[in-house]
Amino acid sequence: MKTNFNLKKKKSNKKTLVLIVVRWNNQKLTYSTQEFIHPKFWEDDKMKKNFQRAKITREFPEYPEFNFRLDSIEANVNDVFRQFLNDNDNKLPTVKEFKELLDIRLRKVQNKEKLDLFGFIKQLITDAKNRYNTKTGKIVSISTIVAYQNCYNVLREYSNKKRQRIDFDTIDLNFYHEYTEYLTKELNLANNTVGKHIKNIKTFMNDAYERRLHNNISFRSRKFKVISEQTNSTYLDEKELDEVFKLDLSANPKYERVRDLFIVGCWTGLRFSDFSNIQERNIVGDSIEISTIKTGEVVIIPIHKTVAKIMEKYKGKYPNSLPPSVSNAKTNKYLKEIGKLIDCLNVGFQKKITKGGVQIVTEYKKHEVLVTHTARRSFATNLYKSGLSSITIMKITGHRTERAFLRYIKVTPNENAKLLQQHWIKMENTEKQIAETVQI
Repeated sequence: MKTNFNLKKKKSNKKTLVLIVVRWNNQKLTYSTQEFIHPKFWEDDKMKKNFQRAKITREFPEYPEFNFRLDSIEANVNDVFRQFLNDNDNKLPTVKEFKELLDIRLRKVQNKEKLDLFGFIKQLITDAKNRYNTKTGKIVSISTIVAYQNCYNVLREYSNKKRQRIDFDTIDLNFYHEYTEYLTKELNLANNTVGKHIKNIKTFMNDAYERRLHNNISFRSRKFKVISEQTNSTYLDEKELDEVFKLDLSANPKYERVRDLFIVGCWTGLRFSDFSNIQERNIVGDSIEISTIKTGEVVIIPIHKTVAKIMEKYKGKYPNSLPPSVSNAKTNKYLKEIGKLIDCLNVGFQKKITKGGVQIVTEYKKHEVLVTHTARRSFATNLYKSGLSSITIMKITGHRTERAFLRYIKVTPNENAKLLQQHWIKMENTEKQIAETVQI
């Protein structure tokens, strides 16, 4: 499948509609992006970095946001197409089927339901597919929309099961205690999952409050808190990454492509939604320059030597010199199967979480918890262990506070002790060098 962006009226003297043209298997769909731009600000030169995007010019200062919206639309188109293949045993969609799926993913549907709390949440979910986060100014991510829908479903189920009316005026501390107990004891959810549900409810209530749909501020109480706990999620150190990269998978090209793209994630720090959507235009010299789908942040990442080897391997086979991706779910499945073949990933470890109010210790082998997000966590942790400053790493990972970043990386107490020891040795050697220089 290939995508292109074209102007509806290239020679227009005023703003014109931007169309996305999708081609696959001799089929073609021309689809409206609902974005408009004056042709003089549109880049038509194939040799320019922003080909088929807004020009980088002061005359059109909103070009970063405009181009990000097009990137997001293109990523959604790719994701819908890939998901259809996965759900239909690689059968290709018809133009009608594909358009209907894109309508569901991209179009804004009017919601005529009464705006009680549930009606408001449903409208928020529908609008989120085409709106921007008011705090970040970036488009709302697909994962956030899924989380909102899950929160809505569980809250609705609670209301029906307990026969309780749930609306703006009932979200108080009594509701908080009863609902968290329900999530914890009856649904047996982990503390962090309970916290995510409460966080989303606070988001709904705050958004509705700012729109003057209610005047209940109980949700802002310090006691209406989002609970969370530190978990011991795993990562792959550089030695383990090397073992994964060297594994001979030539007899299974499907596994080989998944492994290679995963390794790209491990050496770029990008989320799956980003490293699975790297385009040719994102490869700029010796770096990858990309606007991240979740936050819209523009990051520039030097191409690591391992990534360079992978790109050389696929050069000429694909426009971006990288293997094509499959869905996140299938990638996770294949990663676990690949991990079984590697001795160092068959080592057991304990994972502790609080679930249903009780701390549960579960034994896993490392390959059993291998997922696409392991790549990003491995990137951040390995760089931190190498001595690179947190601030520098955060510029790539997008963490806004060092506290959040340090909770994200996975460094054991022993590894922290070694890092401190290495720091002291480095300081001592520096002091000796200074002393020797002064004597000379």
